[in-house]
Amino acid sequence: MIKNLSHFIAFDAVARHLSFAKAARELGLAPSSVAKSISKLESRIAVKLFNRTTRSVRLTQEGLALHQQCAQVLADIQALDQLADATSSHVQGVLRVSAPIGYGSKVIMPVVSRLLERHSELRIDLRLSDDRVDIVGQGLDAAIRFGQLADSNLVSRPLERQSLVLCASSRYLQHHPLPDAPDDLDGHTIIGFRMPGSGRNRPLEFTVRGEVIKTVIEPRLQVNQGAAMLDALLTDCGLGQLPLFMVQSLLATGELVELLPTYRPPALDVTLLTPAGRPMQPRLEVFLDALKAALRPDQV
Repeated sequence: MIKNLSHFIAFDAVARHLSFAKAARELGLAPSSVAKSISKLESRIAVKLFNRTTRSVRLTQEGLALHQQCAQVLADIQALDQLADATSSHVQGVLRVSAPIGYGSKVIMPVVSRLLERHSELRIDLRLSDDRVDIVGQGLDAAIRFGQLADSNLVSRPLERQSLVLCASSRYLQHHPLPDAPDDLDGHTIIGFRMPGSGRNRPLEFTVRGEVIKTVIEPRLQVNQGAAMLDALLTDCGLGQLPLFMVQSLLATGELVELLPTYRPPALDVTLLTPAGRPMQPRLEVFLDALKAALRPDQV
């Protein structure tokens, strides 16, 4: 029975992603192993579950019906597992967390390191991506997000706030005038950030006479990761707006210079999201406590 369960877990992942490669990444397996599990399941129940071509994967009608039952059973098993974890005060098992790449590397990783030192039976699956992930669909315990939240079926826990800082390299500014106001940016080279959800460039934001304005300037360079924007700033490509945690040390050394500091927009909320209706597991609780201690030491 346990061996067959692994086939159903693989089937559920492929059915959710409609991709063997994405399912394999989620499960930490080779795509060939996932394909083998699906083949064994199809042979065992004598039903074709997917219509596959070189470009697409689609559920058959039989596959769709099976997935509806399979997803519910796996959700029940997960709920039982979480309930068992929640009734124990012992910190153990795998904590699955998603975070933006830059924030995860610079801010979350030191917290993870300390937790692993303290709890020998804890394992952490930290998934770094600037894309908006499906927390429930990917079986995550939590995800960290910046800015406004749209998921009504998630529980949000505020962590901190991060200012957006417009800056450029000192070398770039040797050849370009310092702007005195947002209106002075037209002559500057702008590095645009392509937002993962919409594919559009994020506008520059400023506070002008107490009101937040959004300025859209056609960028000469577009990137889809904060780390890439930071690299572009450091190689003198132009001006860019990034969260303070990414540039604070570089502002201190003078490699980067903040522009229009009196026009900073309101800081972005940084939030920990968890699926609704789940008990708080000890491993998630210690992670949340450690984050609060690291980010808001004066409030712990």
